[in-house]
Formats: sequence, structure tokens, C-alpha cells
Amino acid sequence: MDEKSSSETRGNPIRCRAAVSRKPGEPLVIEEVMVAPPMAHEVRIRIICTSLCHSDITFWKLKDFPGIFPRILGHEAIGVVESVGEDVDEVSEGDTVIPTFMPDCGDCVDCRSKKSNLCSKLPFKVSPWMPRHETSRFTDLKGEVLYHFLFVSSFSEYTVVDVAHVTKIDPSIAPNRACLLSCGVSTGVGAAWRTANVEKGSTVVIFGLGSIGLAVAEGARLCGATKIIGVDLNPDKFENGKKFGVTDFVNSGNCGDKSVSQVINEMTDGGADYCFECVGMASLVHEAYACCRKGWGKTIVLGVDKPGSKLSLSSFEVLHSGKSLMGSLFGGLKAKSDIPILLKKYLDKELQLDEFVTHEVRFDDINKAFDLLIEGNCLRCVIWMDKQVSS
Repeated sequence: MDEKSSSETRGNPIRCRAAVSRKPGEPLVIEEVMVAPPMAHEVRIRIICTSLCHSDITFWKLKDFPGIFPRILGHEAIGVVESVGEDVDEVSEGDTVIPTFMPDCGDCVDCRSKKSNLCSKLPFKVSPWMPRHETSRFTDLKGEVLYHFLFVSSFSEYTVVDVAHVTKIDPSIAPNRACLLSCGVSTGVGAAWRTANVEKGSTVVIFGLGSIGLAVAEGARLCGATKIIGVDLNPDKFENGKKFGVTDFVNSGNCGDKSVSQVINEMTDGGADYCFECVGMASLVHEAYACCRKGWGKTIVLGVDKPGSKLSLSSFEVLHSGKSLMGSLFGGLKAKSDIPILLKKYLDKELQLDEFVTHEVRFDDINKAFDLLIEGNCLRCVIWMDKQVSS
């Protein structure tokens, strides 16, 4: 679809194409939808490109709530502000922005603090609505409501996002790289940088060498970690991991009669300084906690486990080991201040982004992106909304 002029569309619904998830696990359907104008504190964005994250696949498969259909998925993207609603003054029409699933309102006690990125004014939840008004901005051509996803819904040529979820960036940065900081790479790098505050010379263990785990490795490398151990069932991932600073590898399916934590405790002479769980399995959280060093070791959970999963830690060990266990949503980053820092690191050739993009496809081929990620054949597949690319 041709780019629309703001003077033509401002204040009016926009008819455009979107990839709609109609039923769990079924291919997305490219169809025309209506995107309402932004309400107060909202902006309408023309998406330039978006990338596919495992969270999209997780919710695409869910048959029960918080899975809900029909829905427009997608939450890793970059775009241009087409129009703004009332009470929006930090971005204007024509600004290049990155939408994020985590809000940064700048007003609440948490957003004003350096200690947390968990906004209390607009607390994160997996909602099918806009955050302030709890209504949708999407309908199909029959008038049926199409649900939102993670406050972004980027699998649409146009979307509406709350201004608390939008970060203005330098428009000169390549969009197929900048979009990665909308979720995945930011989450992993931030977990090492902001949540764990990895120190120079540290030993780090990463459970799961998918794109999030590799982003943790990249963050740990930037922080100066000396030993970065990757744990995965697929030994082929070690070669790729070396690009991001992984120095050692443990095949979790080939530890003999020892547990993974026993192997790592032996490798690290008593445990790692920082352990990151990037898969989403309670059993791996337990293993990570078991192999972080007593006294100061930190275990950081990034993986999204199935709803209802619980951890069961020994009260004795918690009391006597002095270890820390913490979660990390969006890597502990404050989007509006930290994303520009990461983009500058990319421009200064400190932060690697190019290496995460393994495939690029046209919007019409979005289902191919799903196939590639499910088959384990890519880290990040960038989906261009209006560009011919060879995948």
C-alpha cells in the first residue's frame, strides 16, 4: 500500500492491509482492515518493517486465554508517526519511532526511579486492548473487532500505540536493524547490562542459545565478562554463539550421569557469577540457580514458561546460599532512555545487530517467517511492509 499523506488521513480511519491470526496455529491471513484514529495519549504509526519473535509464535498457538482471536500479532517493529491524538507532545507526525511492549510513562514513581522499569501507571499485562481505554483500534471490513497484541500489533501496515510505548529515534539508522531493539535484542542485552549489571571479568552462564540467549551473550561481552558459557541441546549453536562472545559450551543432553549444574559448578570452580535462563522452563531455572555462586551469584529469568508453571526452591538453600533470583522484563530497560544508548553503541560498532538478522521477507510472505523460526532456521526474520526483498 502506498504511503498515505497525514493531511488526508489525520482524524479518519485508515484502510490498510494486516496479517490477521484468525485461529490458533493456522497461517495468518493477509486482509484489509480498518485502523481507527488515535485517541488521547495515542499515536498512529505507519510500520516500515517488523520482525518475528518467539512470543508471537507462543501466543499464536494458544487456544485458551491469554490467547484470543482474531488478533493482529507482532510487537518488534519500527515505523513513522502518521498522526497523534490529544495530549501527545513528545512525538510529532513524521517522527521515526520504535514501539515497545513495555511502557515508559515518565511520570510514576517507578519510571522516575533508576531501580525499575516496571511502570505502575500503565502496568504491563497481556491484554487484547489498548492500555488506557481498553478498547480496540482495529476492525475487519465486516466491522468485527480485531484484538491487539502486547500494545503494539505490528503485523499491520498501520497500528495505534500508546505514547508511553513509543520511543523516538534517529531516522537515519537502518530500520531492519533498529527494529530488533523493540524487543528481543534489547531484552537480552539489557538483562546482562541493566538487570544483572554484569561486571568486568565475570563468569556468565546462559541456558538456551536462541536469539535472546545470544543477545544476553552480546550484553555480557559488552560488559566485559571473561567466561561466557552457553548451554543448549544443539551443539551447532556454539559456532554461532562465538560471534556474540560465547567462550565455552555445554551440551545439556550429553552430561552423562551428572546434572548440567554439576558440570558447570566443576567448570567454574564453585558456580558462575551470573546465570540466565532464556528458554522458559522451570527445571532450567532450578539448574541455573543451582550453578550460580554462593554468596553473590545472581540467576536472572528471561524465558516465558507456560501459564501456571511454578518454581520449588529449598528454603534452606535460599537462606544459606546468599544467592539472588530475579526476573527481567524487557531486560530491565527504560525504553525512552536506554534504546537510544543501544542504538548509539550500534552506530559506534560496539553493539552487534547485523548478525542477528538471518532472513528478510516481504509482508506477503509473513507465514514463511513463522516456518523459518519454528524450524529453528533463523535468529531474526525481518518482514518488510512495502519492499521487494529476496529471502
